[in-house]
Amino acid sequence: MFKGSMPALVTPFRNGELDLDTLKHLVEWHIEQGSTGIVPVGTTGESPTLSHEEHETVIAEVVKATAGRVPVIAGAGSNNTVEAIRFVEFAARIGADAALVVTPYYNKPTQRGMVAHFEALHDCADIPIVIYNIPGRSVVDMTPATMGELAKLPRIVGVKDATGDLARVSQQRGSCGPDFIQLSGEDATALGFNAHGGVGCISVTANVAPKLCAEFQAATLAGDYKTALDYQDRLMPLHEAVFIEPGLVGAKYGLSKLGLCSEEVRCPLTTLEDSTKAAIDAAMKHAGLI
Repeated sequence: MFKGSMPALVTPFRNGELDLDTLKHLVEWHIEQGSTGIVPVGTTGESPTLSHEEHETVIAEVVKATAGRVPVIAGAGSNNTVEAIRFVEFAARIGADAALVVTPYYNKPTQRGMVAHFEALHDCADIPIVIYNIPGRSVVDMTPATMGELAKLPRIVGVKDATGDLARVSQQRGSCGPDFIQLSGEDATALGFNAHGGVGCISVTANVAPKLCAEFQAATLAGDYKTALDYQDRLMPLHEAVFIEPGLVGAKYGLSKLGLCSEEVRCPLTTLEDSTKAAIDAAMKHAGLI
């Protein structure tokens, strides 16, 4: 259903407002470059600083721009279950192919609380749900056992795993079954993730290097790890440089170097330090992008 390289799409701004023309051009570019899906309004899409109306506008525009050519996994998470229900219902109504739902941040729910949250979202709309487990941002960590309990629900179809723990892939195969879709949420370890049984990556780096990331993913899924390792060597400096500061800021800077998007981000994020820009420039040259 969902596999390969799917950029966690940035949300372009111009003078503080959504830049929808650039958003549409980015969708076209990603499809041309071989991306196998689009993931709007996640953390990389600056969801924390978008209004509800902006959040829904971005999803609607991306669904319209893709026109069914690649799947759209719409960011629909919140630490407020009622708010998340609104986003999941909207994603279903607008025609997104799935909803990406992060584990509730800040509240620090128990495993039982996370089950209750995801059950409510599962039951609110007829749309597949991909769990987003990222303890570094949400503070809570969904265990493989809890994920296995949720995987019994027909519309909980997969996970974006950003734990960085490659053993989780095998553990989750055991608890959720081999058909449960496991997508990496960490570019630097996506090679090992797929070797353990993953089928793709929701990628920050793919904002800047969609063709390379798509070809890298295709190689891993074909079992050609020698070729995949060559791509990994080209991409690794970029994976690291993009995340010297918050990844979405690095991604927007990289896109600005390609003439595709403004560097503009919303406070409390700021544009990059010159030293970080220099590191991204060098990594992009190493990858053959500039």
